[in-house]
Amino acid sequence: MRYWAIVVSVVIPAHNEASVVGRLLSRLLAGAAPGEFEIWVVANGCTDDTAEIAGTFADVKVLVTPQANKHAAMRLADEHAEGFPRLYVDADVELGAQDVRALAAVFDDPGVLAAGPSRAMPAEGRPWTVRWFYDVWDELPVVREGLFGRGVVGVSREGWDRLRALPPLLGDDLAASLLFEPEQRRVLSEASVVVHPPRTAGALLKIRTRALVSTLQAADDPELASASGSARTSLSDLRAIASASPVRNGPKVVWFLALTVATKVRARRAVRAGDFKTWQRDDTSRGA
Repeated sequence: MRYWAIVVSVVIPAHNEASVVGRLLSRLLAGAAPGEFEIWVVANGCTDDTAEIAGTFADVKVLVTPQANKHAAMRLADEHAEGFPRLYVDADVELGAQDVRALAAVFDDPGVLAAGPSRAMPAEGRPWTVRWFYDVWDELPVVREGLFGRGVVGVSREGWDRLRALPPLLGDDLAASLLFEPEQRRVLSEASVVVHPPRTAGALLKIRTRALVSTLQAADDPELASASGSARTSLSDLRAIASASPVRNGPKVVWFLALTVATKVRARRAVRAGDFKTWQRDDTSRGA
């Protein structure tokens, strides 16, 4: 028996996420009523106990596929999921039941096609090379307004129809951000997700390379090309951050630029090789 007129579908693609999937599901279900959410965990290409751990949670449905591919995992869940709004949630973040409700409620406005929560990024145990980068990154207008980098993207039925029409892209959250006009997407302060940043500069460089490759790939897609430039950092925004507090922020902006240059070198190498499939993953933040 369901107690809710509208059931939100939550899709969690998970590749070797045994160390963290239980953390997400525990928080998600702690404040949820029975049957309130339709939760699908898609264990894709796993060589660990991701599927078995997810299967221990009531109200969680598990799909298993040998193909290690996030996009394919989401589409597999779409073949089974029934609810809207539909949320796609990364297995390594933390999201609560109240956050899901807040995201679902925003779709009561028929003009909203996509939404994401505000972002909290704990800095404990991270070196300055990571903290300084995110101190600047989190102040950028494009980052504050975009749906990417949150690990959670929600779509209405209409938004889902538009999103699934896109070809497979490395950055699914970036695609969701670029596909919709600013008035069609929302970032909610009433909902919050905990995103665990990497613990080393090397791991940070990996995921930043993946993000830039995603941006370059989106620039080649006819439907996203016109908006892809809006996902890039502008020098004027960096100057504004540095000018707000030159002593405090100046060195951070210099480090941000240095890491960005290193990222561009790696990303361009991948693009020249036509590599839009390698998933640059951060394992340092996936502690239990």
